Amino acid sequence: MVDAIFWGLVALATITGLVTAWTLGANSNSPPFAPAIGANAISTMRAAFLIGILAALGALTQGGAISETVGAGLIDGVAITSLAATAGLLTATLFMGFGVYTGYPVPAAFATTGAMVGVGLSLGGDPVFDTYRRIATFWVLVPPVSGGLAYLTATVLRRDDIPETVGVPLLAALVGGIVANVQLGVIPSPPGQAQNSIAGFVAGFVETPAVVGLDVAVVFVTLLAAAVSFQFIRRRTQQSVDQGVRTFLVVLGSVVAFSSGGSQVGLATGPLENLYTAELGLPGIVLLALGATGILGGAWMGAPRLLQATSREYAQLGIRRSIAALVPGFVIAQAAISLGIPISFNNIIISGVIGGGLAGGSAGVSRRKIGVTLAFWLITLVSSILVGFGLYRALAFVLGG
Repeated sequence: MVDAIFWGLVALATITGLVTAWTLGANSNSPPFAPAIGANAISTMRAAFLIGILAALGALTQGGAISETVGAGLIDGVAITSLAATAGLLTATLFMGFGVYTGYPVPAAFATTGAMVGVGLSLGGDPVFDTYRRIATFWVLVPPVSGGLAYLTATVLRRDDIPETVGVPLLAALVGGIVANVQLGVIPSPPGQAQNSIAGFVAGFVETPAVVGLDVAVVFVTLLAAAVSFQFIRRRTQQSVDQGVRTFLVVLGSVVAFSSGGSQVGLATGPLENLYTAELGLPGIVLLALGATGILGGAWMGAPRLLQATSREYAQLGIRRSIAALVPGFVIAQAAISLGIPISFNNIIISGVIGGGLAGGSAGVSRRKIGVTLAFWLITLVSSILVGFGLYRALAFVLGG
């Protein structure tokens, strides 16, 4: 009887995690390709197909750090049980469903983080204030950093003395250099290092001294990747500016979709960390594969309709402002992944849209709307803690423990 209840809870928690991942795949991974669709650089169905593949790959190769933070880094003294994981995931899914139904901007990271803190406290665990401060600091910095980077990007693209055959390739070089250094769990890493990057892996074949704390080989590979990216987009823009910009939009959308999967999957798999790794004894890659499957299904089944809607919004923004919103999205998402911090991707994109709009003299978003959005984010965080706490207590009472 006890075994039947345990496996029933495992099945329920797994299904809930899959539903959460499906929801994230359908709703949180669409913005990266919306500008490319708005610019007629790619069709909606092809974009949805690529989003599913790229986001799933990002989830599989980059989702481990955030999954561990959500599952084990928010509460001390207790382990998240299958029932607690179910309560946390149900709470987060309810909040995200409410956001989709009402149109209010419910950030998945806020809802999931709050829910897991709530169920952890309900289990009798202790709050980890150092982790909370680190996460809160990152969240507070996201709007000004994303908006600031978008403002700078849009300013560069709008300057008459910087032709698009130079400005767009420079942004491609920046993206290429960062891609060479993103942390990927599938790349072999040296002893004592959790993950490695493409640049680090390639540099590992060459013995070079460190200069000012930097590995010369890593710097060389990074610059090489930036140079190749610059030259590729520059040739495209020299042949046709419109075609070059559209190519960059597709490439940029691809790396942002990949980053989105890596940063979002932990919100679905994190609550299941203890259940899968400690209680069931399965390797972490199995859990990430589960989340990647849910994201893939959500992107293929639910993203096309949302892509059509968001692409119209990005078409109204214009190509330059769209690029300006996505570049900081990629940079910040990778920073969050490397630090293991759960983030709201829509938070980054909205801030980037506002910052890019300011470069043109108007953000296009009213102060009242910004204030309402920020207030709703705070309400989501606080209320998800309370709901998660109460829901776990209710489920534990009904199931007798």
